[in-house]
Amino acid sequence: MSSITIYHNPACGTSRNTLALIRHAGIEPVVVEYLKTPLTAAQLAELVAALGIPVRDLLREKGTPFTELGLADAKWSEAELLGVIEQHPILMNRPVVVTPLGAKLCRPSEEVLELLPVGPLPPFTKSDGEQVIDSGQRRARA
Repeated sequence: MSSITIYHNPACGTSRNTLALIRHAGIEPVVVEYLKTPLTAAQLAELVAALGIPVRDLLREKGTPFTELGLADAKWSEAELLGVIEQHPILMNRPVVVTPLGAKLCRPSEEVLELLPVGPLPPFTKSDGEQVIDSGQRRARA
């Protein structure tokens, strides 16, 4: 099985559900607890490129120093934002999953399904009791 990586925060319910969905698929991913092992600005740049999004779309506001740092201001360049996330990893939204089918910020957790190189999966129940039904649709391999 090709490697699957999840950039994970175990304190986040969405991140825990995403990890559980990957494991529900019979896959044991590489789990990067990015708060314990922060990514460098260069690694973050690679991740953002794989996601195909602007750095700003990776920023998390809730429960972070986003407001205190003035990150809503458009003055911040992409490189500067990467440096701020490197210094304050809690600013990185989660979970981000990278598989052979691509990379994605998986909010809500069932967004991970399109990246799993298996399927369709049997129904899965999230921690809040919501049931996830897998349509079996996956991204095409790049």
